[in-house]
Amino acid sequence: MMAAGLGWLLWPSRAPAAVLPPATLAALQTADLIYVATRRKDGALGEISPIWFALTDDAKIFFSTAPTSWKARRIAAGSPLFIWVGGTDGPMFEGTAAPVTDAALIDRMGDAYAQKYWIAWFGLFKPRSGRVAEGKTVAFLVTPKPAE
Repeated sequence: MMAAGLGWLLWPSRAPAAVLPPATLAALQTADLIYVATRRKDGALGEISPIWFALTDDAKIFFSTAPTSWKARRIAAGSPLFIWVGGTDGPMFEGTAAPVTDAALIDRMGDAYAQKYWIAWFGLFKPRSGRVAEGKTVAFLVTPKPAE
């Protein structure tokens, strides 16, 4: 599990964004998984899927996925990302996912995954800039949408 202070691996220390309620931010700091869904063309919510993630100091979420996954395709088409923290009954919020191609950032996130997930520590299933550059993986940085 990634400690709240691990963000120093990613960015210089800054105060977390005030976009998320404190309870949601606290849940993100201790959760192993987030559950995500995107919006289909017909407006319906797609299947909710559990994914690994890393949280930045400024309360953004990083994750990677296969470029052929529905979530990657729908994000590319402009779908927002709907996120539940820790389980489908956990805190929920909406965000905007932007593709990440910066090799240094992707590799820092891979290091954060290795700190959080034991199997990633062995080098498995963690973000790698080479895989993103080759088109085998896509990486995203999610900015939470302000509450209305």
